[in-house]
Amino acid sequence: MDHYKSWAGLKKLLNESLCDTLKKRVTYFLTRYHDVHNSYGRAAILFEGKELVCFSWIEMYYQERDLTPLYQEMPDASYSELKEKMKPTWDANCTYYEMDFLKAVLQFRNLPIQEALESENYIIKVLAIMDRRVGKRTLSTILENEAYKDFPAWVRQFYELRLSQANMI
Repeated sequence: MDHYKSWAGLKKLLNESLCDTLKKRVTYFLTRYHDVHNSYGRAAILFEGKELVCFSWIEMYYQERDLTPLYQEMPDASYSELKEKMKPTWDANCTYYEMDFLKAVLQFRNLPIQEALESENYIIKVLAIMDRRVGKRTLSTILENEAYKDFPAWVRQFYELRLSQANMI
């Protein structure tokens, strides 16, 4: 994982990258419980104080539960191959924990906006659609193509939020 100095610095970067209509309305949250075994944590994205999506340490156990039968079926497969096999299920159910969120934030900060919008990682897509670099023309194309309607509900809500805040739907 990329290095970073502090969550406060990453949060500031995310807040500064928000489009004007979402500034001070969208909040990013990340905490790590250092006194707990394995330093479990929790991350969330909130809109006007309402939690839209949560990435909690418990999801890590759901991921492990999902991978256990695959280990038995495919003992020679690598961990990344098994994770890739589970990706559609995890995408649909938002089975991601705070470290998945943090990894996505670290990747997002170095991506051009078009690449972020086209990412296979739905967390990166969510961060990208709320970014100020996504202008009216790009939003019009997104609305016209309607590809976002095929995304899982937890992702689609961010596209609909951005489009509604731009008075496009």
